Amino acid sequence: MQLLLIGTMAIWGLNISAIKVLTAYLDPLIIACVRMVLAAIVINFTLIWSRLPVKLLHISRWQWLRFLLCAIFMVYFNQILFTTGMRGASASNSSLIMALSPLVASILAAFIFREPLTRMRLLGVALGFGGVFAVVFSSPDASLSGPGLGDLQVFGAMFSFVVGGMLIQDLARQFNALVISSIVYTLGASFLCLHLATSDSVSLTGQSTLSPGFWPWTLMIFSGIVATAICNMYWNRAISELGVARTSVFQYWIPVFGVGFALLLLGESFTLWHLVGLLGIVLGTYLGTRRPPGSASAAVSAPAPTPNKP
Repeated sequence: MQLLLIGTMAIWGLNISAIKVLTAYLDPLIIACVRMVLAAIVINFTLIWSRLPVKLLHISRWQWLRFLLCAIFMVYFNQILFTTGMRGASASNSSLIMALSPLVASILAAFIFREPLTRMRLLGVALGFGGVFAVVFSSPDASLSGPGLGDLQVFGAMFSFVVGGMLIQDLARQFNALVISSIVYTLGASFLCLHLATSDSVSLTGQSTLSPGFWPWTLMIFSGIVATAICNMYWNRAISELGVARTSVFQYWIPVFGVGFALLLLGESFTLWHLVGLLGIVLGTYLGTRRPPGSASAAVSAPAPTPNKP
């Protein structure tokens, strides 16, 4: 699972650049809507192929409320804030804001689920954040500008994603991770489509959507199917097995892979700061995800689905 999470972070690192490119061609609301619709279709086909039992009528009103809130925070709010914020936020600011996710997740998990916020975990959070800082600001032209609207929107997207992860960890005790992904992304995509259909600020015509050409729509398909559908199914499964606090620590790798792809594709040089940052992130991930001594290995794992559970 940890290796799958590393791969997921690599794809999400690429996805940030893809979204940045797409915002130059399409309205952020269209980007968010199309990506989530593609993701919902792929996830639902995967659920049908897996033949897992989905007993929607057996889901209680309280459980539906949690699914609804998770869809609003993790999909609807997250996508609108993220795609809109990427238009104005700088790459340096965005990377640092997203690197705050493990710290926010650890603090919220400590208060909500009473997960132990040990000194080692806090040290891991600090080392990981420091490693991200070193990697991001290793570039001579990197700077931390004053917080603007785009930066605040990216922070809101990060916070809403963490809150959605908290709700998923609670639901994972009762439902299979694939079932959770199916319901959450179907509801979230529906909310985005309804928003797009009733919005007066977006011109939704055949010419406006097809005019960007082949390359932007290739990025859109990659972002919707690979980066969103497939990666988020792994992400939700990791939350059910590892817990949201330990899973969120892996998000330190997103800006690292972003810099790595820039080194490979753009020919940028590898500096000592890159090495220092990489070591800090690796050590921070280890300390932030290791279980406390004496804890049960399956303390946060979701129970195996039974015929009596949806």
